[in-house]
Amino acid sequence: MSRAQYETYGDVYGETYGPVPVTPPYGDHPGTHEVATLRAGLPYGPYEDTYRPAYETDYETAAESPVSGPEDWAPERPGGRSRARSRRATRRRRAADRPVPLRRLVPQALVVAFLAGGTSAFVAKDKAIELTVDGKPRTLHTFADDVTELLADEGVAVGTHDMVAPTPGTALASGDEVAVRYGRPVHLTLDGQPRRVWTTAHTVDGALEQMGVRAEGAYVSASRSRRIGREGLALDVRTERTVTIMADGRARTIRTNAATVREAVEEAGITLKGQDTTSVPQAGFPRDGQTVTVLRITGAREVREEPIPFAVRRTDDPSLFQGTEVVEQAGRAGVRRVAYSVRTVNGVRQKPRRIRSEVVREPQSQVVKVGTMPMPMSVRGADHLNWAGLAACESGGRADAVDPSGTYGGLYQFDSGTWRSLGGAGRPQDASAAEQTMRAKRLYVRQGASPWPHCGGRLRG
Repeated sequence: MSRAQYETYGDVYGETYGPVPVTPPYGDHPGTHEVATLRAGLPYGPYEDTYRPAYETDYETAAESPVSGPEDWAPERPGGRSRARSRRATRRRRAADRPVPLRRLVPQALVVAFLAGGTSAFVAKDKAIELTVDGKPRTLHTFADDVTELLADEGVAVGTHDMVAPTPGTALASGDEVAVRYGRPVHLTLDGQPRRVWTTAHTVDGALEQMGVRAEGAYVSASRSRRIGREGLALDVRTERTVTIMADGRARTIRTNAATVREAVEEAGITLKGQDTTSVPQAGFPRDGQTVTVLRITGAREVREEPIPFAVRRTDDPSLFQGTEVVEQAGRAGVRRVAYSVRTVNGVRQKPRRIRSEVVREPQSQVVKVGTMPMPMSVRGADHLNWAGLAACESGGRADAVDPSGTYGGLYQFDSGTWRSLGGAGRPQDASAAEQTMRAKRLYVRQGASPWPHCGGRLRG
């Protein structure tokens, strides 16, 4: 490799990093050429160049050493210099006197221009950005063109509920600020209504403000300064409400954030005793503007004996005329003992409520015989008489009539002995009108009108 090549490389490094002694292309005297214009455009200040390629150092060292070539590496002969060393010194003097050719300076200028242009492009693409992720800021240099590319380069993943400002896709310039705030789930129960919401706030107080919840005077289940982690938080909030309590004839209006109606009643200074209750469920949530009435209740227990109706069982009897019914066994009602709860609400007695019952006596069925024998329509010797007139005189024409003494009954006021002698069964007033008239005719054939001393004359009238 020639000395000219070493000088070319040295010239390039000298133009890039600092001044290098070179021989001007025109003129006879040596000098120092500084590429001041190029160096001033670089981002690095002037400094002394201490760099030398290994081959330059070896060459110069070898040139000055007593042994300068492979053929003369043997120790110098005593008393004189070697011929090889003299030849090398002569060649160095001749090379220093020769001017630097123009062809060697052109590549040097091209290299310097390329380095200067590349440095300018590098500086133009680099941007200083302040990136704040969930409240933690840091300043960084990036070649990203927009927010989306910046977040991808920095490994910041964002989801649907996260906030990015400026929005993804926004172009970046040096000095811009980018903020990322992660969304946090909040299981919020607001005034008794549960729901799931997302917030980018870091504290409970910030979340309430972000959700527009009126926190003044409200009950909050967690400290308002508590930080909300990425996993979220369960939060119970009860805002302050106006509730009116009506009790004992007086209205009390209070401001409360109570969780139940019972708590609101107690805050109003009202005590519920015994069976006292409220007009709305006590475990319910008190609404703003709601009116709650306290019901003072007193209770009592009443026991009553009530009859149990008996059943009627009918049987056919061919020995009785049709239309005749005879009670063979009288019915008897049973008895039931019933317990009732009686309440008085605010002084007004309510309808009793049945709470228990038991049968004291079972009812006894009534057995009735029903006649099936055809009724004879006439009695010889008595059919032509005015029986309707006699009945009107004796009983007013009522088949079930009974005199005040209870001795006589029916249309014609039979006594029980006479009735049975005529073939009647049971009581005469229980028999049909036709049967009573038929038996009255038989009595007339037997005794005439004497059984009816006061009205018998009507038979001929």
